[in-house]
Amino acid sequence: MNRAAALHILVKTEPEALALKKKLDDGADFAHLAKKNSMCPSKKRGGDLGEFKKGAMVKQFDDAVFKKGSEDEKHIGPVKTRFGYHLIRVLYKS
Repeated sequence: MNRAAALHILVKTEPEALALKKKLDDGADFAHLAKKNSMCPSKKRGGDLGEFKKGAMVKQFDDAVFKKGSEDEKHIGPVKTRFGYHLIRVLYKS
């Protein structure tokens, strides 16, 4: 598995990420929450990062996306990187 596609929401603090994860777990729309809350420019696309190669993202993000079974998890995170805290939905891996 060398490629993946994912959505993410990037926020400054872990409490923000945990509050958003609870909303996602309660059925909130990922793209809508990304557009309203994410600090990443991808928020304009509902958090869509498109397809990327393994190694293209920072290590913690890459590890979370490419770990075995990640595509079966509804939401991954919070994942801490130097940018902040990410909530991730893996769309596919190939």
